[in-house]
Amino acid sequence: MNMADMLMLVQGTTFNNIWHGGVKFALLGVMALCALFIIIVVLFQPGNTSGIGALSGQQDTFLEKNKSKTFEHKMKKITVISGIILVVLCIVFAVIAAIFPA
Repeated sequence: MNMADMLMLVQGTTFNNIWHGGVKFALLGVMALCALFIIIVVLFQPGNTSGIGALSGQQDTFLEKNKSKTFEHKMKKITVISGIILVVLCIVFAVIAAIFPA
């Protein structure tokens, strides 16, 4: 008895039928939307040129010391969170696809 047989639902259909019926495509759609969201967020991030000023001896400004409250920091945090969500979705998809092959 494999895992698909153990996960029988009330109406008698197996998870394998449900997986190939629509859950797979829904999960792929969510992964595609998450990937597009990451692309858009990365494109909205400003360039990271703060390290070049150290060569000419520039001092740190107030804005550089309080970067955690800036738009740039928020966009980087959103990018990291979205990337983690995408990786977790990809792992879940791969595990389920390996358990219930076509």
